[in-house]
Amino acid sequence: MNSKVLFLLIGLAVGGLAGWLTRPQAAEVSFLGLKVEVQGDQAAAPGDKTLTTGQAQHVGVCALIGALLGFGVGFMADRRRG
Repeated sequence: MNSKVLFLLIGLAVGGLAGWLTRPQAAEVSFLGLKVEVQGDQAAAPGDKTLTTGQAQHVGVCALIGALLGFGVGFMADRRRG
C-alpha cells in the first residue's frame, strides 16, 4: 500500500478518535420542529453514546485535520524514500 494512503487512513482514525474523546458536552431538544442545541465547555462523558449535530461536526473536523496531517506525513515519507 502507498505510504500516503496508509498515513492518510491512520491520521483519519487518530483524528476521529481525538474528536470523539474531546467532543463538547451538549444537549439537543426538539420541540414542534425546532431544534435547540446547548453546549457546555467540558468534554462529554465517555459513556454517552449519542451525538448531536454540533458534536458530529466537531468529530468530523478533527478527523479531517488528522487526515490532512497524515497525508502530509505520508507525502514527506514518500519523498524521503524516493
